[in-house]
Amino acid sequence: MPNAPHTNHPDTMFAMTFKEALQRRGLPLEHIRDHLQSHGITLSIATLSYWQSGRSLPEKPQSLRAIDVLEPFLGLASGTLRSLLRRRPRGWIPPHDLTAIRGVYGENSDVEQVLGDGFAHFNADLRRLVVHEAVHVNEHRFVDEIRVTTVVRAVHDSPRHLTVIHTLDTTKGDAFDFAIPHGPSPRTRFRPELNCVVAEIPLGRRLARNETAVVEYTLRSAATAGISHQHERRLTTPLQTYLLQVRFHPLALPSKCWHYYGKQIGTEPQSRQLATLDDFYMTHLLPMKCAPGVYGIEWWWMD
Repeated sequence: MPNAPHTNHPDTMFAMTFKEALQRRGLPLEHIRDHLQSHGITLSIATLSYWQSGRSLPEKPQSLRAIDVLEPFLGLASGTLRSLLRRRPRGWIPPHDLTAIRGVYGENSDVEQVLGDGFAHFNADLRRLVVHEAVHVNEHRFVDEIRVTTVVRAVHDSPRHLTVIHTLDTTKGDAFDFAIPHGPSPRTRFRPELNCVVAEIPLGRRLARNETAVVEYTLRSAATAGISHQHERRLTTPLQTYLLQVRFHPLALPSKCWHYYGKQIGTEPQSRQLATLDDFYMTHLLPMKCAPGVYGIEWWWMD
């Protein structure tokens, strides 16, 4: 399997050793966090979770100090975890990992059904760095426009397009328009049984490894039936910045809004907090250095 991790790879060995030590001691991540706090080190549960899954490694001075504190606490000889860390080049990006992708989408997700065999190679040559989404909810309480700007980096030579998938709140596949500001129209297809639009957006030219490109597109819906209650972004690799703006029509102001984050599609969010609208009928979500998972804004009307 080309995407299977090598068990002797430093990233994998660190994750395996750390996770096995946690299991051997029967320590939940909350206890690890509290132990570190008692030594004046503040790390989030999410950060510790990424270490044991191999999605990230300790790199910053505070993280390396945390490793030194944790080794005796986990019953490991001094230097055990440190020896498994290697210095990564600046701008290092996690490899394409099908297991991690399914960890966010779940097994046999709508996206996997849409892409079929292509799911295993879904945007494998690119990594998103920054994503900005602006969503509009019209007077009929329906998301009628999504504007997206994203910055991608090539992790291999010669990628030509970015594949994007959006789930619509309507079953009318002919009632949408997918537009980009420059170049030819992207190739799109609609899967009515899944309410999914798939588009292949050209990058303008073939990218060399580590080159970046800015991708812009707008998805508009002309549907008149259906009600929208949320918009979310699924991240399978870490993201530097994600900005989600949702603007409501003055005649469709919701009773309540929430920002939320969850690890996997369809599961209960790990965090959910009330959000307010500003004087322009808009709310926004701006998590920084986003870990993999599902980020979104949900809203509801009382009537």
